[in-house]
Amino acid sequence: MIIVKIGGGDGINIEGIIEDLAGLEDPYIIVHGANALRDKLAEDLGQPKQVLTSVKGYTSVYSDEKLLDVMMMAYAGLRNKRIVELCHRHGINAVGLSGLDGKLVQGRRNKGIRVYQGKKLKIVRDFSGKPQSVNAPLLQLLLDNGYVPVLTVPIIDEQNAAINTENDDVVRVLQKALHAQMVINLIEAPGFLADKDDESSVIKDIGAAELEAREQQVEGRMKRKMLAVRKLFEHGASKVVISDGRTAHPVADAMAGKGTVIA
Repeated sequence: MIIVKIGGGDGINIEGIIEDLAGLEDPYIIVHGANALRDKLAEDLGQPKQVLTSVKGYTSVYSDEKLLDVMMMAYAGLRNKRIVELCHRHGINAVGLSGLDGKLVQGRRNKGIRVYQGKKLKIVRDFSGKPQSVNAPLLQLLLDNGYVPVLTVPIIDEQNAAINTENDDVVRVLQKALHAQMVINLIEAPGFLADKDDESSVIKDIGAAELEAREQQVEGRMKRKMLAVRKLFEHGASKVVISDGRTAHPVADAMAGKGTVIA
């Protein structure tokens, strides 16, 4: 089992990814983002996103009800269905799902995010949380009958309400439930960079024991991504590849070990 996580940036070569997956013999699940599309829709609708930075330095998007609506349009709507369409054009029998459908991904809503406003500490509450479990029987039913799940946010919380979460965290609970042998994370960079401004500074191999130290070297979304990767290994992952989603054949490149291999 392979989990293929597709980043949500504008530069990701989704068609190349799906073309590669059409020739893959191993069973797989697709998890995708849509952050660039969400941001564009939010701007077009006159309600641009707000980014929060926690006291620990992790960034997240402030998810009020308006942002959650925009997110559903971008992630579970337009991006999800276009990927499903592309899958069918390449002979992949895909089913598009959010974490809400069939309570596929259940989570717990955040009690609050601790942030600084100026020098004051403030607790900000919104419609966001952390995934806790997945509906593995539903996923297995689809896989056993020849369907490829194409998953994205939002997920469902303990009160049966929709909440935003990080797709990297969704991958973590999926890996734990399905015991995936490999996680492929396709991003808008050649891999984990020693210098974020220098794409030639890719670190080819990282041991799982190094992840906490590497996490402290980066900021913003990459910091959160490395935290999620570290948690993957805490829950039994054996191999994660962070690779370039912009190339002609992103999945084939990742399978060949291009990018950063963490094992």
